[in-house]
Amino acid sequence: MKLPRKRSLLMTLAALLFAAALPLLSGNDYYLGLAINLAQYSLMATAWALFSGPTRYVSLASVAFYGIGAYAVAVLGDKLPMPLVFGVAVAVGALLALLIGLATLRLSGIYFVIFTFGLAELVRQLVTWYEVNVTKTLGRYVFLDVTSQQIYWELLVLLAAVFAFSWWVQRSRLGLALRVIGEDETVARHIGIDVTRAKLLLFVASSAFITLAGAVMAPRWTYIDPAISFNSVISFQVVIMALLGGTASLFGPLAGAIPLSLLFEFLSARFPNHFSILLGVAFMVIVYFVPHGVSGAVSGWLARRRKGKAT
Repeated sequence: MKLPRKRSLLMTLAALLFAAALPLLSGNDYYLGLAINLAQYSLMATAWALFSGPTRYVSLASVAFYGIGAYAVAVLGDKLPMPLVFGVAVAVGALLALLIGLATLRLSGIYFVIFTFGLAELVRQLVTWYEVNVTKTLGRYVFLDVTSQQIYWELLVLLAAVFAFSWWVQRSRLGLALRVIGEDETVARHIGIDVTRAKLLLFVASSAFITLAGAVMAPRWTYIDPAISFNSVISFQVVIMALLGGTASLFGPLAGAIPLSLLFEFLSARFPNHFSILLGVAFMVIVYFVPHGVSGAVSGWLARRRKGKAT
């Protein structure tokens, strides 16, 4: 292992260990809640970039998988052991991702974006219809013996897992295939890459991590309904965070998730009636001024500086 890569790995491990110790260092519930929010969105933005980063497919279906994970816990949490509930949630989320992928990953550009947004709304409406017409209730209470510290640590474990998986993908033949697909899908097909299979594998993996994020977060809410767990704002927040940080590097989404989580926390507390408008403004500003994300801008600046020194 080269020294810079080894140093980067050690710094990552040290950061995760420090983050894991935060609940023990601070007894303040507000800061623990803020840390949970940061961990949740860091996990989801990194998982989103796992697929959308190399392929450049913008998915707005994140909240569909997130909600599935939350509802799996709400329905099965008091009937089965939690590891088994998580397994069921992942299985359902992965199956849905597989079906969606087989049906839609031949689409590209704006068509894929619109379809995934419509899909998330369809799942929300189906769950609402089922709750109202079959169970005769609209919301569910989640009373489980899970502490905030446990939720935080579970999110950190998942964040470490998605980092490890992303690191492996970037250095694998699958990662190379996905980067070629992102550059030119037609060329990728001509050189023998199984485009559909490569995209499908990453889409299912990305969706599974997001499903687990919803499952882990469910006990924190105590009460959930379709409007909460399938709120489309969640999908847009994840996309904005990943785009701000940059999807080309491993830690890019993290660089977007942390500052924007803090900003959105401030805006939702101070301007609750205007939050959606401010979210849209933030999205337009990021896309226009930082199209390649913070990590992409920094990499470009360093490349130009090295080029200038060389000449």
